[in-house]
Amino acid sequence: MPSPDSSSTNPVFVCLHYWAGAGREWEQVADALAPAFECLTPDLGGFGGAPGPVGGHSLKAYTDSVAALIAEQQLSSYILVGHSMGGKISLDLAARHPAGLRGLALLSPSPPTPEPMTDEDRTNSLRAYGNTAAALGTFTNITARPVSPEIKAQIIEDNLRSSREAWDAWLLRGSRENIAARLGTVQVPCTILVGDADAVMSPSVHGLETLPYLPEGTHLEIISGAGHLLPYEAPQEVAALLRKFAAGLSR
Repeated sequence: MPSPDSSSTNPVFVCLHYWAGAGREWEQVADALAPAFECLTPDLGGFGGAPGPVGGHSLKAYTDSVAALIAEQQLSSYILVGHSMGGKISLDLAARHPAGLRGLALLSPSPPTPEPMTDEDRTNSLRAYGNTAAALGTFTNITARPVSPEIKAQIIEDNLRSSREAWDAWLLRGSRENIAARLGTVQVPCTILVGDADAVMSPSVHGLETLPYLPEGTHLEIISGAGHLLPYEAPQEVAALLRKFAAGLSR
């Protein structure tokens, strides 16, 4: 995880990964943003080999852990970038009005309302824990663009490195939590990035379940031919959109 350069005049991107992923999903995006921007890419508790958050695996505990990391790094100007599960954590943190937050970029975010998932899909996901064949099936389902064999292996490895506690907690509680009522006072600029071939949450889900709770003028950017794993499938496009978003904050 690169250390932010406090001498930079640009805000730091604080990038939060998806459920059953890890901070290294941002490597290609961070490389594309460097050297103009620094990226902080933590492993969230219970994922990527990280210990569970202090206080358990609740949404609040995850949000507290990210807030503590930002304080520890003494970030005075930063943009939250949340992917899927990381998107809901970012929304929850933005609702606290933390000092130094300049903007919020959400990539295929878990919405502030309960995540749309059938009981059957939830049960199947719970049963899939630690199963290599299931991890491969998930990879196939949630990606639309091809990735290298090395990236494919990394995605499956991160899936299998998730702790059981973190895996179950998100499916049973975090994804179901409704924080929409807390978002009415979020005033920082926001943007949403989605793939039009996302089999997990289509652009219409974000338009109905997330966009209405964000400030007026929030854009919904659609990346053609991409699935749910935008930082892996479209790193250059994601980096370009983040760079454009950051540039707009300075105007």
